[in-house]
Amino acid sequence: MQVASMDQQLYILDEGRVRAFLIVGAESALLIDTCFADSGVYETVKSITSLPVTVLLTHADGDHAGGLGKFGACCAMEPDWPMIPEGVSLHPLNEGDAFCCGDYRLEVISIPGHTRGSAAFFDREKGLLISGDSVQKDGPIFMFGPHRNMEQYIASQKKLLAMADSIRTILPSHHPCPIGPEYIERNLLDALDLQAGKLPSEPHPQFPCRVYQGRWTAFYHE
Repeated sequence: MQVASMDQQLYILDEGRVRAFLIVGAESALLIDTCFADSGVYETVKSITSLPVTVLLTHADGDHAGGLGKFGACCAMEPDWPMIPEGVSLHPLNEGDAFCCGDYRLEVISIPGHTRGSAAFFDREKGLLISGDSVQKDGPIFMFGPHRNMEQYIASQKKLLAMADSIRTILPSHHPCPIGPEYIERNLLDALDLQAGKLPSEPHPQFPCRVYQGRWTAFYHE
């Protein structure tokens, strides 16, 4: 796993398929997502800090919640709780909750669509948004399966777009990182074109979905 530091407190944990983010303060640490079960995030975190770690989930897909077992507990939006592995102690995330660690203050932003309980974490002072899978450069953004909802996704992108003037940097879980706030509008415009039936598509060779190619963003969707 590659570990890169944004500053003396924020670490990007990149295992090639997905990323997690670690903030280390003076007395505790915050971990956003845990990657796959085989990603070794727990061991990587313990190699960086011995402080108590609170786990926050952007959402509960297996590539974000798979490593939860060794941490034992997490904070997540309740609509995603059924997706979280058994044996993990669950604590609710709610819109507007704030988590402080070191120089960071992460505010919870509810952005359902990619999953029913997708969340972003926003540090207003730093203009930093940790977006999970909901904002990406290029994609593909997974939008097929029973827990996805394109109408909610579009509404959430519009919600983030209304905040875009306050966002300077976005840390997505997949593909290039960091990216700029312009990708919120780009993802939104392509999602609107998909919804309107304007995007070309072809069957995915492995997944039960089609690949829709927008001007900036690819989507995996029914």
